[in-house]
Amino acid sequence: MPAGHTQISAVISDSTNQALEQYADAHGLKKGYLIEEALLHHLQALREIPLDVIIPAKLTVSAESGRMVMERVTKPRRPTKAMRELFEK
Repeated sequence: MPAGHTQISAVISDSTNQALEQYADAHGLKKGYLIEEALLHHLQALREIPLDVIIPAKLTVSAESGRMVMERVTKPRRPTKAMRELFEK
């Protein structure tokens, strides 16, 4: 291992690993390089973007919240007057 480098270990899902391998292969990149670039990009975003506007990659909702989302998707509300005016512009 080159000086100034540290090896880390992480457990990731099979689907994430598959996506990582496919991307690395398709672009001729080493997985270690891709992981370091992704970490640097993410850490920079955490430093520069207000935390309240960062959208997590995964959202966990309760059963009740899930039912509310499903209700909105299957039975959407009519747009308000303000929404209609916004989309008409």
